Amino acid sequence: MKRYISAFLAAAVVSTAAFAQTAPDAIVKSAVEGTVNAMKADPQARGGDMKKITQVVESHFVPSTNFQRTTRIAVGKAWATATPEQQKQLYEQFQKLLVGTYAASLSQLRDQDVKFRFMPSNTSADAKDTVVQSHVLSNGGDDSIDYRLEKTANGWKIYDINMMGAWLIQVYQTQFQDQLSKGGVDGLIKFLTEHNARSAG
Repeated sequence: MKRYISAFLAAAVVSTAAFAQTAPDAIVKSAVEGTVNAMKADPQARGGDMKKITQVVESHFVPSTNFQRTTRIAVGKAWATATPEQQKQLYEQFQKLLVGTYAASLSQLRDQDVKFRFMPSNTSADAKDTVVQSHVLSNGGDDSIDYRLEKTANGWKIYDINMMGAWLIQVYQTQFQDQLSKGGVDGLIKFLTEHNARSAG
């Protein structure tokens, strides 16, 4: 009987752990802390090599995101009229911009003793969209960063980030609409491509 109870408790612990990994706050915690820890463990990234920090973000943070949805919402109505090839280019260039933005913000934390606090999401079982609030505690103080996630067939995925009081999608919607009104979808692709080229240079 004792053996049965032990096995049951072990199974319960595994089930709880598996559930915790799928919870929105657990997804964000794993993505953020995993990325920061990987950056600090890499000598080049810790030394400020932006190419290396970007690679860390791509391998540790991007898998927890759905930047295709981010792109679709930021582009707005023009997304539906864009060709599949244009959509592909918009997604690739915008993801590159978002990764670069996140890598740049992370690079500022590489020499600091950083701690993260993630608030429980209190998300209902049938929810399709949720927000996870977090705090970045560093030498510079306490900064709040919120993550918006959607439930997909592959679990919860991050698609918007609130940094310094502004959601990224809203910030880019305004810029994108300006570019779309000037040069259409091709004009927006050109704008993003040139921006990324300047950042890489």
